Amino acid sequence: MFITKKITTFETYTIRQEVLRKGKPIETCYFNGDNDSSTTHFGLFENEKIIGVVSVYKTNSLLFIDEIQFQIRGMAVLENFQNKGYGEQLLKAAEKYCWEEKANLIWFNAREKAVSFYTKSGFKIVGNSFDIPDVGIHFVMYKKN
Repeated sequence: MFITKKITTFETYTIRQEVLRKGKPIETCYFNGDNDSSTTHFGLFENEKIIGVVSVYKTNSLLFIDEIQFQIRGMAVLENFQNKGYGEQLLKAAEKYCWEEKANLIWFNAREKAVSFYTKSGFKIVGNSFDIPDVGIHFVMYKKN
């Protein structure tokens, strides 16, 4: 049984480190805004074991004029559970939360290898690719309500 529920910032770190910051110190798993009162973290659990995480920040990108924007960040699913629909389940939970919070737009920086995953869920690329040092090529993607 897989369930998605709200979690603490601290609970995101092990998954972030394993999937997004492999081989890097745990300190690299803290993102600016993680502890803001407007930030919400979700975990995907299989029998009480966390297997995936995603974080939602109420923050605007200067690329968009929409008034109420949310950024998705730190989306990660343990390798053994990837390509089985669990990432989609996490993404849907994050999206549902954003729309319930009256978001006009959801945006994020997607890793190059994840673009097709997000495109399947209706997200679009804006602008050109860019490099995040020590992480790789990214694209800004978005979806409007």
